[in-house]
Amino acid sequence: MDTYSFLRQLADSWALLALTLIFLGVILWAMRPGSNAVHRDIANSIFRNEKQPAGSDKDPQPVKEA
Repeated sequence: MDTYSFLRQLADSWALLALTLIFLGVILWAMRPGSNAVHRDIANSIFRNEKQPAGSDKDPQPVKEA
């Protein structure tokens, strides 16, 4: 068996299986129950500003600039 045929067979079988398992692992890792708070925090980070953080229920306090 020459090198090309061996590498082609390896890529067609085991490499495809390995990449599929890696893909499924990444999807399951991203959808795990413990990551919900992290995803929510990242999704709301665009709405934050320097004067009042996003999700703050307090009345906005004026920021004194020096």
